[in-house]
Order: sequence, then C-alpha cells, then structure tokens
Amino acid sequence: MAIDCMTNIQTMSQPQKHQQQQQDHKEDETPLVFDASLLRHQLDLPKQFIWPDEEKPCMNVPELVVPLIDLRGFLSGDPVATMEAARMVGEACQKHGFFLVVNHGIDANLISRAHSYMDDFFEVPLPQKQRAQRKTGEHCGYASSFTGRFSSKLPWKETLSFQYSAEEKSSNIVEDYLCNTLGQEFEQFGRVYQDYCDGMSNLSLGIMELLGMSLGVGKACFREFFEENNSIMRLNYYPPCQKPDLTLGTGPHCDPTSLTILHQDQVGGLQVFVDNEWHSISPNFDAFVVNIGDTFMALSNGRYKSCLHRAVVNSKTTRKSLAFFLCPKSDKVVSPPSELVDDLTPRMYPDFTWPMLLEFTQKHYRADIKTLEAFTNWLQHKKT
Repeated sequence: MAIDCMTNIQTMSQPQKHQQQQQDHKEDETPLVFDASLLRHQLDLPKQFIWPDEEKPCMNVPELVVPLIDLRGFLSGDPVATMEAARMVGEACQKHGFFLVVNHGIDANLISRAHSYMDDFFEVPLPQKQRAQRKTGEHCGYASSFTGRFSSKLPWKETLSFQYSAEEKSSNIVEDYLCNTLGQEFEQFGRVYQDYCDGMSNLSLGIMELLGMSLGVGKACFREFFEENNSIMRLNYYPPCQKPDLTLGTGPHCDPTSLTILHQDQVGGLQVFVDNEWHSISPNFDAFVVNIGDTFMALSNGRYKSCLHRAVVNSKTTRKSLAFFLCPKSDKVVSPPSELVDDLTPRMYPDFTWPMLLEFTQKHYRADIKTLEAFTNWLQHKKT
C-alpha cells in the first residue's frame, strides 16, 4: 500500500556521491528490466530483489485481530449503530490504525470487475504496458518494480497508478487518463476504475465522519476537509516468485497519504507490524482493509498513528490488490482542529500541504516508519 518513494536523504559529500555514482554505473552497465513473464519462472533472483536478512519475510506469522466494523447502520442513519461504529474505529486507530469495514455500500460486481480488469493490463507484453510508463519524479503511470528509481531492495511487483479528483470539473479524470494513455480500446477499463474511484471517495468521506466523531470534533470536520479530494488509485500486481523467502512484494513502510482503502484478492500477503512482530491480515472479499496514513496522523495531532506494513509474495499464484489513497485537495493546509491541541498535547507537526509531503516522498525520501519526523526536519531546514 506504499506511495513508492525515493531513497532516504543522504549526508555524503559531492565527491562521495560522484564516486558512488561511478560505482553504481559499473555495477549496472546492463539495465535491469522487471519482466514478470520471465522472472516469475527464474530460480536465481537478481541481487537487487534480495532483501537484507533482518528484513526478509517470515511466511508463518500470527494473524492480527482486526475489528470488523459493520457500516450498514451508519449508512442508513441509525444513531446507535453510528456511535458504535465510531467507537470501534477510534479503538482500532489508537491501537494500530487498521480495521475492516463490511456492508460498505460498494457493489460486489464492481469490485469483481475491478479485479478482473487488472489482467487486461498486466498480462499483456511488457512493451505494451510501457506505453503508460511512469516518468521520473511522478507518481502516476506504470512501474515495473521501480527498477529505474531504486538500486537495491526492489519490490517484486508491478503497479499502475492514476490520479482521482472528486471535483465536479474532473468527473471523468480516471477514464480520460487511461484512454489517452493506453488507447481507446481501454475505454471500458477506464470506466470501471472511474466508477470504482467514485465509490472509494464516497466511502472515504463516510469513514472520515466516523473518525471525526471518534476524535470529538464532529462528523463534518474531516468530511468537509476531504470533500474535494485529489487522491491516488493504484493497481498492485504481485507475480509468483520462485524464492519468496528472499524478497518482498512491498517493503516495510507507513503510507504518507491520509487514508488507505485496500481490497485484497483471495491469495493473501498483507502483513502489519504490531507489538514488535509481523502479523497477517487474511483476505475477506466482503471487506475493505482501512488504515490511517501519515497525513491523517498529522491532522489528528498524533492521536491516531499510521502503522508499518508490507506485502509478501508466494511461489505459485499471482496476488492482486486495489489500493485507494485518500489525499486532500492540493491547497488544503494540513493543520489539526483546535480541539485536538492543548497544553497536554501541543502541536506535533508544522502546517503543510499534501503536495509538499508528496514532493518529499517522491524526490528526497523512501517512505518508512519515520517519514513524518524526517519531513518535519526537512521543512524546518528549508525555512532556515
């Protein structure tokens, strides 16, 4: 569920950087290409995909006890059910920031189509996918394991990311982008993901009402903040790997965005770091996995935490997931409501906008558990 980011800020001098670049160039004279149709059968993994021993995955991990929150009563306006849902959301966000929602109002057929249409893109030959190739420094487009951006600890996955806007003037932004990038034969493909993003945006706003209630700032506070959201949709495609114990589908990170709504297929692979150990979250087709990101952590003045998570792969079956990353409109200033700031809980983070954090994670820092702390230091350094 990562917004995949550049490597951590370095403090080496310019001569050291030059020497490192020369060394990297010698090591990478033959550019690495992640062609899933070939690598899925390869027994010897390229070294760039082999993770350090301390970060290698463990497949047999305990399952995380995640609250299953039924939204039926909330969506129908039942005040008692709404209060209970808000209580459960708040409890989960104080523990680890992950929870499941069911009876969420998203059509099951739309979810199924969103999963099945992924094959129409990811199963075509690599050159066709590269028509949507992500450009350096951008967060939208096709990425084959980010081989052009990272030189080590590469993720074993392909992704297709695109921007979504809830503004009325941008009502077809997803469909238009996918058709313009991939061709008119992807018109239905684009329509499916436009409809899916519209559903995710609406669901996000409902969850924001519950988050506002759980924090004591009211239903409207966060809903209004995100009403015209500029969000990111990502299709994740994890091909089989013959040595799944050596690599990761997505490395350990906290999402820098505000809220993530994930739908897993039935394969499984999501792991969350809680109480100093990794736990799995089992697939449930009827449920969405929801988690808090760094931007909302700042918006709540640190009361709700983003949580470290990763994705593992397997040797037999492709895993797919749909991730919607809720982000505020670009001109919205991320600043906690006054009710969440007092003498006992002073301001933890400076004001910022989402584009500022996005720039930081795209150009200067590879997202991890300390992204907000590093971002705060970066902002203070820029001011001075």
